[in-house]
Amino acid sequence: MMNKFKENVKDLFENWNTIPNWMCFIRIALIPVFTVMFIKEQYIAAFVTMIVAALTDVFDGKIARKFNMVSNLGKILDPIADKLSQIAIVIILLYKFWDGPLKYVLFLFILKEGLMIIGGAILLSKGLRPVAAEIWGKLATVVFYTFMITIIALGPSGALVGVWIFKELPSAVTTIMVVISAVLAFASLFGYAPGFIKQIKENKQNENSDTDK
Repeated sequence: MMNKFKENVKDLFENWNTIPNWMCFIRIALIPVFTVMFIKEQYIAAFVTMIVAALTDVFDGKIARKFNMVSNLGKILDPIADKLSQIAIVIILLYKFWDGPLKYVLFLFILKEGLMIIGGAILLSKGLRPVAAEIWGKLATVVFYTFMITIIALGPSGALVGVWIFKELPSAVTTIMVVISAVLAFASLFGYAPGFIKQIKENKQNENSDTDK
């Protein structure tokens, strides 16, 4: 098992030094920056930093495909950066809604991402690759970013409330957004489950076949 893990890690870092991968590194490095800025209520700088991080997310994949810079590390880095970004946004919202009932729903996102990270670590330890995102996973990610950033901007004490024509969203709308995002997040989690179970079973069968030889 350990040999497979070492081989998998070695394979991950083959041809890793690419522009898209460095863009992913930058995106990951910017996550704690905009998180601290939001918490310190430096909203303009935080939004600019978040936009820069989002742009690296948009262009790293396009550059990788257009210039044939797709790498095994990039396939892992991109979802890791997404998960870290989502956890950071949840932390921001938990800070803002710490005394409200929404905090209990927001903790579900941390639970979901924790389960995903544990599942990915289990696969990597067995020399396997985490399963690719299904349609539910992609939909959940888009909805999450759209709703959560809207709440940060226009929710209670939102960053843009009172600026120009922007007004605070009704609390019912904010609650519905969080609940919908939570439902889609767990739908995506269950969508990953069949692929995860299939990989584990196939790996076990291969191990048994190697043992019988």
